[in-house]
Amino acid sequence: MNLDKLLDEAIKLDASDVHLICDNKPMFRIARDLVPVEDSEVLTPEDMSEVYDYLIKGNVEKDEVFNNTRKLDTSYQYKDIRLRVNISLSDDIPLCTLRLIKNELPSYESLGVPDIVRRMTYQTQGLILVTGKTNSGKSTTLNALVNYINENQNKKILTLENPVEYKHHSKKSLIVQKEIGKGRDSLTFSDGVKNSLREDCDILVIGEIRDKVTMEAAIEMAESGHLVIGTLHTKSCAETIDRMINFYEVRDQATIKYMLSSLLKLVVSQRLLKGTDGKLVLVPEVMVVDNIVAGIIRKEKLSVSEIEDAIQSNLEKGSIGLINSLAKLFVDDKITLDQAKSQIEEKNLEVLNRTIMQLKIQKGRQ
Repeated sequence: MNLDKLLDEAIKLDASDVHLICDNKPMFRIARDLVPVEDSEVLTPEDMSEVYDYLIKGNVEKDEVFNNTRKLDTSYQYKDIRLRVNISLSDDIPLCTLRLIKNELPSYESLGVPDIVRRMTYQTQGLILVTGKTNSGKSTTLNALVNYINENQNKKILTLENPVEYKHHSKKSLIVQKEIGKGRDSLTFSDGVKNSLREDCDILVIGEIRDKVTMEAAIEMAESGHLVIGTLHTKSCAETIDRMINFYEVRDQATIKYMLSSLLKLVVSQRLLKGTDGKLVLVPEVMVVDNIVAGIIRKEKLSVSEIEDAIQSNLEKGSIGLINSLAKLFVDDKITLDQAKSQIEEKNLEVLNRTIMQLKIQKGRQ
């Protein structure tokens, strides 16, 4: 098969991902839809072996990681496009998922990320989290934040990523990017975070906080007077707090609650929906951690509904509830009502309808 030709077509059609799976035609993901490449043949085991060799390029360490772990996350450069590559097995045959990473980062403003997130990057110390499910645009938001800081602040920024997606170049800030994994710049995220304490950075960016060890290292970094920006795979601000606390044994949870309540500055949880114009639309939920939210985090029993209520009642400080985001996008004709309803629990439908009515009234007065 001609992978170069396939990648050229993916770039031309603005695909976000290419899926190569044996016994199937190659598939593009375009604006969330899976689209088969019609003029391609069904992929054979021989094709998949060729693709594997093409992407590995004879790298012995990558081949060893794949053979030992049965999976590989790596990056690949094609022309001026970077690819985030995942290779795994199905029926003992390699399958590949290629994420195309645009060279040009979208501007921070164009992403639809609330301005409070940008303003929070001026904090000298603390923890900022960008969260969401897979394919919710976390990496793009994170890199847009890094780019904004790079252009507007005089800081040393250290990023830990697996793999490095966007290549940043130092502007007003000094940027160091490290790739995580065997044979790369740092073996693990936690190793990278621990070493960053000795690297005199002002801002540490952690591509993914996925375990207790990395979480502890991030907290230590924030405690020692640095700003830490990281991502977690969680679907809401309240779930993010719950996940972080549950990294720890019950006997240690009171201590970690106290530390989080003082170090956590902001959580932004994001979702991507296909808009009425066919393009992806960002749906943000933002939790600014003030005294009220900090008090809820410190409580013996964490209440998700209390956190959601606190977000809703803290709008003047920059917090944004999920329902508010959905209602505004609907009123602005960017998503449908059915889409908005599909993102919330049935018990909140009345609140959504009420919020929509309020926003329509406000819009009518303007």
